[in-house]
Amino acid sequence: MRIEVRLVASDELTEPLSLLEEFLRNGEPVPPPFAEQLTTAVESKNLEVLVARAEPEAGLVGVVVLAFRPSVSAGASFASIEDLYVKTDARRRGVGQALLTAVGERCRARGVSYVEVQTDDKAALFYEALGYEPEPGVRVLSRSYAS
Repeated sequence: MRIEVRLVASDELTEPLSLLEEFLRNGEPVPPPFAEQLTTAVESKNLEVLVARAEPEAGLVGVVVLAFRPSVSAGASFASIEDLYVKTDARRRGVGQALLTAVGERCRARGVSYVEVQTDDKAALFYEALGYEPEPGVRVLSRSYAS
């Protein structure tokens, strides 16, 4: 399978967003105000969405959402992989690797000092196989403000 990865424009978010909603939200669409936030973030270049298509059928098989932010401690910009999803029937066929290769290219092009990802233990093995390293002593904490 030949895989083509490309950056999508803000007016091309419908298909990749649908794939993420299917996987991450059990098919439930994100609220329209949030979809508008995503569009604005892509337009302002604070967020990039990359899609993977399988050739020859050219169907969408994966998507990655990459956010860019400044880091005072690093004294440079960094990126975080916010979401990465590969369709179940396309896994173990190089799609995830192609998406992460494209992430690396985008980060280098933007002068990003590092990229991070928060993931579960199972997916961590995938990232580690591609050169991502655990950060010792770092703990992820969260607090909900949802009403």
